[in-house]
Amino acid sequence: MNRPKPFRNPFAGVRYEHLVAGVSGGVASTLILHPLDLLKIRFAVSDTSASAKPHYTGLTQAIVQIFRHEGIRGLYRGVTPNVWGAGSAWGLYFLFYNAIKTWFQSGNSKVDIGPGLHMVAAAEAGVLTLVMTNPIWVVKTRMCLQYSEVPGKVLQESVRYNGMMDAFVKTYKYEGVRGLYKGFVPGIFGVSHGALQFMAYEELKSSYNRYHNMPIDTKLTTIEYLGFASLSKLFAAVTTYPYQVLRARMQDQHTHYDNLRHCIRETWRYEGPQGFYKGMSPYLVHVMPNICLVFIIYEKVSGSS
Repeated sequence: MNRPKPFRNPFAGVRYEHLVAGVSGGVASTLILHPLDLLKIRFAVSDTSASAKPHYTGLTQAIVQIFRHEGIRGLYRGVTPNVWGAGSAWGLYFLFYNAIKTWFQSGNSKVDIGPGLHMVAAAEAGVLTLVMTNPIWVVKTRMCLQYSEVPGKVLQESVRYNGMMDAFVKTYKYEGVRGLYKGFVPGIFGVSHGALQFMAYEELKSSYNRYHNMPIDTKLTTIEYLGFASLSKLFAAVTTYPYQVLRARMQDQHTHYDNLRHCIRETWRYEGPQGFYKGMSPYLVHVMPNICLVFIIYEKVSGSS
C-alpha cells in the first residue's frame, strides 16, 4: 500500500535573517549610491518627443546642471521612497528566494538544485516582491523626475509632490490603483533580470566550490563574493536593460503611454534601438558597486546568523 507523501510546508525554510540581511544591504547601498540611480532614471526618460524636460548630454554635464538648478538636494530627490523600496524589495526578495530554494532542496543546503530551479526560485521571488513593492517604485520614479523647473511648462497640482506620502496620496487620488501599478508589466519582464542574476551568481559559487572539492554551501571570502556578484550583475544587466527604460517611461508623470506596446512603438519610432539603452552608463556605474554592497552585506549578515 502506497503511503501519501508527507506535506512539505513551503514556509518551513523561512529564515528571517535573510530578510534582515536583504534590508541592510538594500538600505546601505541606496543611501550611498542614490544620485547615480536618479541619473539613470532621468537619462532613461529623456526622449526626443518631450522637449519640455531637461536634456543631458553626459554624466558630468547632467550632474553639473542638476546641481546648478536644484542644489545638492536635487541629486537626492526620491531618496526616501528609494530607501524604503530598496530595503523592502531586497529583504523580501532574499526572504522569498531562500525559502523557495530551501523548499526545492528539502531543507538540505548541500543539495545542488541546478541552474533551472535557481532561475525558477528567483523568478517566483521576483514576482512576489514586485506585487508588494511596485507602488513604492512608482513614487520613487516620479519623485526622481520632480524637476525644480521645467522650461515653458507649469506643473499641474496632480504631479507636484511635497514628499513620499503626498506622492502616494496624489497618485491614488488622480489615477487610482492602476496609477500605483504603472510599469508593472515591464516589471514582470524585469523579473528575468533577477532570475538570470541569481542563477549566474549561484552557479558561479557552486562551480567554484565544486572545482575546489568543497561543499556548495561553503562560505567564501569577500573578494570571491565581490567577483561573483559583479559578473552575475553585468551578465543580467546587459541582457535585460531595456525593461528598465520602458518601466521608467511608463511611470513618468510628465508623459502618457496607453500601454506597454505603445511605449515600445514610440521609443522605437523616435529613437531607434539605442533608445532602449538610454541611461545604461550611469546604470552600470551605479549598479556594480550597488550589487557588490548588497551581496557582501547579505552574505555576511546571513552567514553570521
